[in-house]
Amino acid sequence: MNNTTLRIGDTDVARIGLGTNRLTNTPENVAFIREAVELGVGMIDTAYTYTGGQSEQTIGEALSPIPESCIVATKGGYAPGTGRPEVLRTQIDESLRRLKTDEIDLYYLHRVHEDTMLQDSVGTIAAYHDAGKIRHVGLSQVGVDQIEQAREIVTITAVQNHYNLSERGWDDVVDHCALEGIVFVPYFPLKGGGGHAVDEIAEHHGATAAQIRLAWLLRRSPATLPIPGTLSIEHLKENLAALEIELTDAEFDALS
Repeated sequence: MNNTTLRIGDTDVARIGLGTNRLTNTPENVAFIREAVELGVGMIDTAYTYTGGQSEQTIGEALSPIPESCIVATKGGYAPGTGRPEVLRTQIDESLRRLKTDEIDLYYLHRVHEDTMLQDSVGTIAAYHDAGKIRHVGLSQVGVDQIEQAREIVTITAVQNHYNLSERGWDDVVDHCALEGIVFVPYFPLKGGGGHAVDEIAEHHGATAAQIRLAWLLRRSPATLPIPGTLSIEHLKENLAALEIELTDAEFDALS
């Protein structure tokens, strides 16, 4: 393993993935997903709620059967009440159908809500894991205590929280994941922050500000795997090229 790849279970993937919260089911987007995998994207992130289910459908159409080199992650239980076992089971079954797979590579509990105990939601996902229908289990937008509660029920492979250069509220979770061997997946990784320093460092590297923001996330922790969303092959190539940018200590400190 090098610093441009991360292991999820027994699959090594590039440390920059693809978010698909705007992916609709068109022939162009089916072709886009196939090309993304050919270009080396190893983590594709979707959810039950994205584009009314079209995101999952598009990925299923493009990739079924999903290549062994690729992890397709999806999520369920986003809205209040939908983390209840009976609702979550319906969503998992529907995601399996849309993705045209017998086993989801990585399934996150999308949100923890006060109306449902974390143990009940995670226990439901764990039952699918035990039945061979979910390979790896993750959590989204959670704190350290919630991660540890869930780990008493099932192995947690990944945690996906809102984190970027300007949104640093989950620093403790980033560090906890690195310590415990959990992959940390920052969503909205390209949001602002860094100010003038980002532009200066980008100019020095002959890179874009977005690439520097991604490079900062990669440097922030060996466990990070950002998932910038795009529907453009050019943007995707630009994002993947950030894997080759190595920030110096001084640059990292200036951004931090």
